[in-house]
Amino acid sequence: MFLTYQDLTIRNATAEDAPLLERWWNDGALMAHAGYPNGTGEKAAHIAQKIAKDDDATHRRLILEAAGTPIGEMNYRNLNDGSAEIGIKICEMDRQEKGYGRKFLSLLIAALFRMGYEKVVLDTNLQNRRAQHVYESLGFVKTAVHENAFQDQLGQWQTSVDYELLPQDFITFAP
Repeated sequence: MFLTYQDLTIRNATAEDAPLLERWWNDGALMAHAGYPNGTGEKAAHIAQKIAKDDDATHRRLILEAAGTPIGEMNYRNLNDGSAEIGIKICEMDRQEKGYGRKFLSLLIAALFRMGYEKVVLDTNLQNRRAQHVYESLGFVKTAVHENAFQDQLGQWQTSVDYELLPQDFITFAP
């Protein structure tokens, strides 16, 4: 996948991105919302092996760039029911809360609908209010709240929120 809008690019992750993903995935402050306040502990070599198995039809890790500089990551997974599950992280802290998320999500979601997906789904931690606001601004509808859905690395129970988006409800920020 290679998508662009203004100075933003979404591209397939490659083995060369593995050290960067290792740094991001092992940053506890960045990964706490996903249940990893101590980071994932994954090493670049293992991440590169995962990337090598990515396939457009099943799952794809993506790198987000602004003006040619990597600032985050996305992924999508084919759920084999006409739905794609997505995830996003703006990983460079100084690039968060700048409006990038809406634009990157708009690019990916539009591409997934063009690929024939009939629904896009995602989930987030209930405490991640910023993400919920972004998702809802794009037309996502909250479908479920899962109290005490998982324990993070520190043993703290976390609640997750499920969202879904249908093509007719999609509000794009990257025409």
